[in-house]
Amino acid sequence: MKTAQEYIESLRQLKTRVYMFGEKIDNWVDHPMIRPSINCVAMTYAVAEDPQYADLMTVTSSLTGHKINRFTHLHQSTEDLINKVKMQRLLGQKTASCFQRCVGMDSFNAVFSTTYEVDEKYGTHYHENFKKFLTYIQDEDLVVDGAMTDPKGDRSKAPHDQADPDMYVHVVERRPDGIVVCGAKCHQTGSVNSHWHIFMPTISMGEADKDWAVSFACPTDAEGMYMIYGRQSCDTRKLEEDASIDVGNAKFGGQEALVVLDHVFIPNEYIFLNGEYEFAGMMVERFAGYHRQSYGGCKVGVGDVVIGATALAAEYNGVEKASAVKDKLIEMTHLNETLYCCGIACSSQGFKTKAGNYQIDLLLANVCKQNVTRFPYEIVRLAEDVAGGLMVTMPSQKDFHSETVVGRNGETIGEICNKYFKTKEDVSTEDRQRVLRFLENMCLGAAAVGYRTESMHGAGSPQAQRIMIARQGNIQAKKQLAKDIAGIQ
Repeated sequence: MKTAQEYIESLRQLKTRVYMFGEKIDNWVDHPMIRPSINCVAMTYAVAEDPQYADLMTVTSSLTGHKINRFTHLHQSTEDLINKVKMQRLLGQKTASCFQRCVGMDSFNAVFSTTYEVDEKYGTHYHENFKKFLTYIQDEDLVVDGAMTDPKGDRSKAPHDQADPDMYVHVVERRPDGIVVCGAKCHQTGSVNSHWHIFMPTISMGEADKDWAVSFACPTDAEGMYMIYGRQSCDTRKLEEDASIDVGNAKFGGQEALVVLDHVFIPNEYIFLNGEYEFAGMMVERFAGYHRQSYGGCKVGVGDVVIGATALAAEYNGVEKASAVKDKLIEMTHLNETLYCCGIACSSQGFKTKAGNYQIDLLLANVCKQNVTRFPYEIVRLAEDVAGGLMVTMPSQKDFHSETVVGRNGETIGEICNKYFKTKEDVSTEDRQRVLRFLENMCLGAAAVGYRTESMHGAGSPQAQRIMIARQGNIQAKKQLAKDIAGIQ
């Protein structure tokens, strides 16, 4: 398995095309706006090296029998599913951000089981293709981005009805040795930091959409593939001098990008679906289920850090003993642990697929994600309540260090800031700055993209879960229960 440093160095070997602010970024590995997100992924390697986390972070491959990072694993039991959630909570606690490898792990398990059933019906070789690919990924300990979300264009129209066919990734040419694809994927978490991508359909499809019913693997630096880096709130603070406190979380961060495929050639051995449109929905639902389970782990770990920072802010402000503050911290903890309960529940009720890996309980996974679309917003609201207005009105770090004289007795701007933003005698003004800026980052800044907003839209926005809950809820069976007890024939 790779070390954290080996992972970072491996990115330097790629010829990935990255654009930001309208310009190509040559050394994107060391770019101050991108590097925190790379540090997050590196933590998935670093923690795997720590013996105390070996049971969570490493596992024996079902394909090779070798020791591998759990992020490249095919779940072999409900215990595996539970340990996945525990691992994600741990890494959320370590980074307070999105560590970006969950989408790849979830795509592995969805594509593995779906390709088995496609081959079973059509006699294709997609499942064998995928097993060979995943064996390579496990052996090399690589990061793979799971790419599902298409731009969609006019959402009232199916892929084949779009004015621009590139609104969904599709096949533009079929050759004896492979296919050529065009299109794009939006909101791609960790795409720049990945060695490979797995592309999947984003919706169920009909026969007219068979050219859009495609799944395949592609190296991140493939010819014709490039990425346009997404903006985040307060992101340019990372470019400022003397702003490490103002950034909030200077070491770690998330990442999203638009991934564009401009006539990219995909060899046959990396194709996992190619026109079998009736299986597009199966792949979508299975991936979505796994990814909605993931949010019962990663968002809970980040929530742990938000709660801790909120308690620190209360302590630094001198209000930690107030009953109202204690009650708010209890409520934040209650909400966070409820999310964790959902992640554990859908994992413990998992079942074995035809392919042999384990699938979570889809109903409970969607209930988990439905709660994630709500509870982090309340956790953040309570954090902002306890922290106070200074979280968003505090002068810059440069002001606290400024030697510009402004007072009649020769006081500098820095001295004035440190004087008026002083709190308890045993708490430094800088520590108060740090925790408030950290909370600003978590609640409103760049980290909020990977916590609050992603809680709403990641793995499907709320209505997507409600549709699945309606499908899985089995209302007819519940009506029959009522009839049986009420004596209705």
